[in-house]
Amino acid sequence: MAQHVLLAFDLGAESGRAVLGTLDGKRLDVRELTRFPNGMVGLLGHLHWNVVQLFQEVKQGLRTCVAEVAAEPESVGLDTWGVDFGLLAPDGSLLGLPYGYRDARTNGVMDEFFQRVPRRRVYELTGIQFIQFNSLFQLFAMVRDRFPLLPLVSDVLFMPDLFNYLLTGVKKNEFTIATTSQLYNPVSRDWEEELFSALGISRAVMQEIVAPGTVIGTLDSEVRRETGIGAIPVIATASHDTAAAVAAAPAEGDGWAYISSGTWSLMGVESPVPIITDESLECNFTNEGGVGNTFRVLKNIMGLWLLRQCREAWASDRLYSYSELSEMALSAPPFKALVGPDDGSFLNPPDMPEAIRSFCRRAGHPAPETPAEFVRCVLESLALKYRLVLDQLRRIYPRPIDTIHIIGGGSRNEVLCQFTANATGVEVLAGPVEATAIGNLLVQALGLGHVSSLAEIRDIVRQSSSVVRYEPERTADWDRAYERFRELQA
Repeated sequence: MAQHVLLAFDLGAESGRAVLGTLDGKRLDVRELTRFPNGMVGLLGHLHWNVVQLFQEVKQGLRTCVAEVAAEPESVGLDTWGVDFGLLAPDGSLLGLPYGYRDARTNGVMDEFFQRVPRRRVYELTGIQFIQFNSLFQLFAMVRDRFPLLPLVSDVLFMPDLFNYLLTGVKKNEFTIATTSQLYNPVSRDWEEELFSALGISRAVMQEIVAPGTVIGTLDSEVRRETGIGAIPVIATASHDTAAAVAAAPAEGDGWAYISSGTWSLMGVESPVPIITDESLECNFTNEGGVGNTFRVLKNIMGLWLLRQCREAWASDRLYSYSELSEMALSAPPFKALVGPDDGSFLNPPDMPEAIRSFCRRAGHPAPETPAEFVRCVLESLALKYRLVLDQLRRIYPRPIDTIHIIGGGSRNEVLCQFTANATGVEVLAGPVEATAIGNLLVQALGLGHVSSLAEIRDIVRQSSSVVRYEPERTADWDRAYERFRELQA
């Protein structure tokens, strides 16, 4: 049986990497080729993504692949975070660096847009949860602020679409990333004209929407010359990183939910149809595209961003490893302090520990004092938030949920995984850590015909990866903490 060599680029908000995958029958082996830092860059009071540097890193990954791999990869695919986008001029040039989703220009913008299209109507049209940095509201902020380059815009490309364009010269919008924008109607399965009319922007700036696994084109001649790689296909894989990760969840049957755990926690279920109801609106669930014509009915949770920012705040005294932080948490008293992880004050504060202390003071609860207490507060609060979202999922999802798959980098955090089992009262299966890269690679294989279906992708994941099982413990203590936690959500 022939081996198939594939190359994935996984660009995250903190770092990016090139990952080589070798598919041999029902087994996928992955190897990281390069890793590089990423982050929003402050320029003139705004936050942007340095796409020039990121594209240089992508080309370096291609060069490394040529240098280290005996066989040239059959294809390349790229995934990123959602909602952010680049703007192109009519001549195809990039109109500045894309804004980062944590930029403050969207503060308060949702209520202003709802004066044009009511909140309920926006949800009826899109089924997307309301977060101020969704693409819809980023574009509206540009309209409101009379962004001077907006009249010059010919094309809008979401971040993975933009890199695919830089690699091939071809402009497309991939399905899973397009659905994060709150500009797409999952019922009509097309861009929503009513919202573009409300923005005063022509929907002609958007591209044809293509399914995950679609071959976009081949590497541009200039890219080939710079990297030494051949004219290989570029595939619009599951271009939203969460869609790629969920495709690689080693799940069977229907009775499961997932948490794609990293800087953000994306918690939800996989559904054959979008769920757009009064209850899903009340609970602020989103309907984002998945692989195989599925929808990811989920909620964004602030995730390990809180822990990361605490770690950075303490770095001048000591740079703790993430494993040290988790171990420290177990030495702190349980349930001393709890926070609502999605409080707006945690989106991008200058001092995360102080933001947590301030939240506790406002709530009338004791605040953490030591690093161990801060870490325990964050991990317990996240686990209890997962319990809250699970309760909400059970209200809107017609099937029972008796297992949670935690995938992505956060699946390595043993303390958080055990806390999640304790808080939710259900079995937790953690892994694979490399879910996003694995999903990216196997959707490429799907596009090339080496894999036949989403079910086969998951079968390969189960045969290629191991998971760690966590059973609930001390659930009565967590039930009592949950009642305290629910009071913070008001």
